[in-house]
Amino acid sequence: MELQKNNPLHNITLEQIMNYLVENYGWEYLAEQININCFKSNPSIKSSLTFLRKTPWARTKTENLYLYLLRKNK
Repeated sequence: MELQKNNPLHNITLEQIMNYLVENYGWEYLAEQININCFKSNPSIKSSLTFLRKTPWARTKTENLYLYLLRKNK
């Protein structure tokens, strides 16, 4: 538990991150910020989660965008 003390993503699921981003910014904004087809072509939470779980670089970009927007909106 001590290792997670400074991890801002601790106890936050990828699904929670995606729901937050879509509800607050929309698919169009996500597609502009992160150039991946699951945000552009027929986007859905389910298909995005499937892709992001299989693609570490895309997941990292999505998590970093989430953290950036949280800090920006504080």
